Amino acid sequence: MSMDTPLLLIAWRRPHTLRQVIDAIRPVAPTRLYVACDGPSPERLGEAEKVAATRAVIEHEIDWPCQIERLYSDVNQGCRLGVSRSITWFFNQVEEGIILEDDCLPNPDFFLFCAELLDRYRYDTRIWSISGSNWQKGNWRGDSSYYFSRFNHSWGWATWKRCWSQYQGIEKRWPQIRDSGLLQNLAEDDYEWTLFASTWDSIYNSNNPHIWDYWWSLVIMSNSGLTAMPNRNLIRNIGFDEDATHTSNILTSVDPCSLFVIDCTSTSHELPKPIVHPSAVVRCREAELYEIDFRMGRSYYRRSTSLKSRFKRAIKRIMDQSIALFFVLITF
Repeated sequence: MSMDTPLLLIAWRRPHTLRQVIDAIRPVAPTRLYVACDGPSPERLGEAEKVAATRAVIEHEIDWPCQIERLYSDVNQGCRLGVSRSITWFFNQVEEGIILEDDCLPNPDFFLFCAELLDRYRYDTRIWSISGSNWQKGNWRGDSSYYFSRFNHSWGWATWKRCWSQYQGIEKRWPQIRDSGLLQNLAEDDYEWTLFASTWDSIYNSNNPHIWDYWWSLVIMSNSGLTAMPNRNLIRNIGFDEDATHTSNILTSVDPCSLFVIDCTSTSHELPKPIVHPSAVVRCREAELYEIDFRMGRSYYRRSTSLKSRFKRAIKRIMDQSIALFFVLITF
């Protein structure tokens, strides 16, 4: 079996996880493979050796017949530029494709899912991304193999050049988008809008060199785009280790949102076949509310504020009773 859909594999300094991802890719043997690898930082001891070992895996373990293109950086660009420039390089050469990072271990059905949906929605400007991840903890949404959402997940995904072309300069446009008030109209409530706005503000103000995917989310949302989400999780993240940039501390975190992430990505599953397509391109509000409540912490926030409110009401009641008792006593 060989897959004609172009595939971008993004690596850096983790040969042990990259080897597993290549092993998962080998059965589908993509005929057009693009590999990008960021460079080492001179400030981090031993990183040059890790990057060299990662590139050795690329050179020796991609062993099926394919057209392979490489993008190797001599210097460390950080995740934001390293990943986003790799994707731009990819779409300078192809019109559509699948993107995998070196810690995203795909189920075999992931490739079938992405390839079929890339073809089906190639010219549908409502659809901006195809995700391999599912954050619904086993809850099946709708009566099809996938559903649509305003949110997107970048642990194994696919898109088209027509969409990624809007990424360039998106961070500079954030203040204008924020102040227009248009995105606020898409939010379910003040909690969701405050969460997203404060996150984008924080990234914008800090010029964080390690975050690219939140800007991709902004591209999609600011264009009223939708992401196709599988009803089964097709990606297992294997990058929870000391070499991770974003997930190195999740395993020891007590944050309920982090624990939710771990639970949702501990395993991947097969997607029932054949793929059943939705009868209408409409976002699944139920799935979005579930993510807001549990992955984004609104449920936890509501419980904590509810406890605070009950505590304040109890204190007020005690104070009111004490004042009333005081006035009763002074009338004697």
